[in-house]
Amino acid sequence: MKSLTYLFLGNNSLSGTLPSQKSKILKSIDVSYNQLSGNLPSWIDSSLQLNVVANNFTLNSSDIRLLPGLQCLQRGFPCNRNAPRYANFAIKCGGLQMTADGIVFEAENNSLGTATFNVTSTQKWAVSSVGLYEDRENPMYVQNTFAQVKSTNTPGLFLTSRTSPVSLRYYGLGLENGLYTVNLFFAETAYPDRITRSWKSLGRCVFDIYIQGGLQVKDFDISKEAGGAERAITRRFVTNVTDNHLEIHLLWAGKGTCCVPELGYYGPSISAISVVPDFKPTVSGLPPGTSKKKTALLVGIVVAVGAVALVLIYLTIHFMRRKEYNDEEVLLAIGPRPNTFSYAELRAATDDFSPSNKLGEGGYGAVYKGTLSDETVVAVKQLSVASQQGKSQFIAEVATISAVQHRNLVKLRGCCIEGKRHLLVYEYLENKSLDQALFGRSDLRLDWPTRYNICLATARGLAYLHEESRPRIVHRDVKASNILLDAELCPKISDFGLAKLYDDEKRHISTRVAGTIGYLAPEYAMRGHLTEKADIFAFGIVALEILSGRPNSDNSLEDDKIYLLEWSWALHENNQILDLVDPNLVEFDENEALRVVRIALLCTQGSPSMRPPVSRVVAMLAGDIEASGVITKPSYLTDWDFRDLTRSLVTKDAQTSTSSENKDNHNQNRISSGPGVAPSLCPVNVSEFSEIIERR
Repeated sequence: MKSLTYLFLGNNSLSGTLPSQKSKILKSIDVSYNQLSGNLPSWIDSSLQLNVVANNFTLNSSDIRLLPGLQCLQRGFPCNRNAPRYANFAIKCGGLQMTADGIVFEAENNSLGTATFNVTSTQKWAVSSVGLYEDRENPMYVQNTFAQVKSTNTPGLFLTSRTSPVSLRYYGLGLENGLYTVNLFFAETAYPDRITRSWKSLGRCVFDIYIQGGLQVKDFDISKEAGGAERAITRRFVTNVTDNHLEIHLLWAGKGTCCVPELGYYGPSISAISVVPDFKPTVSGLPPGTSKKKTALLVGIVVAVGAVALVLIYLTIHFMRRKEYNDEEVLLAIGPRPNTFSYAELRAATDDFSPSNKLGEGGYGAVYKGTLSDETVVAVKQLSVASQQGKSQFIAEVATISAVQHRNLVKLRGCCIEGKRHLLVYEYLENKSLDQALFGRSDLRLDWPTRYNICLATARGLAYLHEESRPRIVHRDVKASNILLDAELCPKISDFGLAKLYDDEKRHISTRVAGTIGYLAPEYAMRGHLTEKADIFAFGIVALEILSGRPNSDNSLEDDKIYLLEWSWALHENNQILDLVDPNLVEFDENEALRVVRIALLCTQGSPSMRPPVSRVVAMLAGDIEASGVITKPSYLTDWDFRDLTRSLVTKDAQTSTSSENKDNHNQNRISSGPGVAPSLCPVNVSEFSEIIERR
């Protein structure tokens, strides 16, 4: 029991009270739908995931502050019992508020987890989720899709859906008793259609549907019922509300697939819910204590006394904030809508973008450390290059990038767009960038296992961008400074979506190449031809930097060591490749080091077709396949491997003039190296020089 981190004891008819102590490593507890009573213990705090709905606990004011709304989800659902306030509700599961077919679907975008619940501030409805994606690397409780869902006039309603590994419940609270129609909106967006004949299309999401505790549909298969994936389907049920509350329960019973499209992918999924009465309601839906007469009287007095002032205020606000309203309209039209921050909020978080909070600056702008009002630490990037996109396109791109999530990618938390101010908000990583750790600009000292893991995990992040994410993304600027390290030294690729946020001049084949000298693939640097193989080339350079602990170019070294890739080939050809390993590494695995070098040389081949795809790089680094393939010294290295003739001739003449300086101080071919004196170039036979170049 000392090693237990998750405890699921829901629906077990447990009675008594919760124990007064618990293990410190226990993170999530589900004891919902039991007969527990008494006071909540003192070990409950905000860091714990706890689901205790449908019990008989005695709650005090501190309990309600810590677990808001829990009093409404105790046995019998006591809030507004016998004093109903509502006769309908609609929920956009896993997303932000939107309007569809004249119905306002309220936002349900809270961060749910293994044992959580949430009650709206109006106490109109609530949600409860229980279950653990045990084998899933990145458990997500919201499914995003960028496909156009068919068979519906409102495709935006299906761009997000709420998922849960086992049990997902929605409650209507304080409802007027009577018959209701319950509409449940589904679309299978995790798996492609069977007609694609891909292995992922074999996935199936199967679960049971309960309404008011009664089984309505057993083994509900979304894609089967809808006639295919990415097709909308609405299931309607009529139910009777007798105790002023409604319960909708989606339960995974162990059927369907468990490992498609990834390990630990199963459980119910739903896009939206609407509940409407089949009778004429007598309740208004206003909070208790609201008097329509008092409201009308107050409005009348205000209008009579301050009509002119109100008009002036209205006009001022209208013209000053018209742009803000336009922003909001744009955001509402985007699905899924990204998290947005105000400029004032980010300015306060970064202490007015104080230089003391500056983390660094790259080609796309400066990055600052910030602390939001909820104490979340973030990294705020001010984009310095103005995008030529319209506002809606910019936000749509941000929404796309926000949904691209992988354990080896830095998470984009949201954005700010106010006028010409474009800012991105990322998660903050404590150990900063890989180049600082490798090249001695931090206190970190990376041993060989850590370096090898960084190399492998970075490749996995690139594999996700190239082959698994939707849409697929070419990073364009893979380098050590764009690989960040978290507290456990796990690497995360940053800035992977910035290329998408800029004008078309910087995309695909262009005259303006985005990237960093030393990491640019030759076909991209010379012709602007951009494919995922440009990222593979840059990864090869990064792998050599990780192995050697030095940057890809260093002018302070001897001539034959200035350029890391050239030096690596020289050592490879002389069977001295292990001399490349960072001398600061006391111990390292020779076989792994040789494997990294071979992979790096494969990745930096001159022809893009000779470079392996990143999925193969991952397999080679993981040791699943041999690091094999034809490796030849790239032509871009052999073509550069000659002496600069003009330099050698000038140098030779300089030596001659220096030796004869004592004999003839008026030698016209002398090269002076004195301060402020311009050198005189020696005469060169131009036709002879041209013939030499032509032969080369």
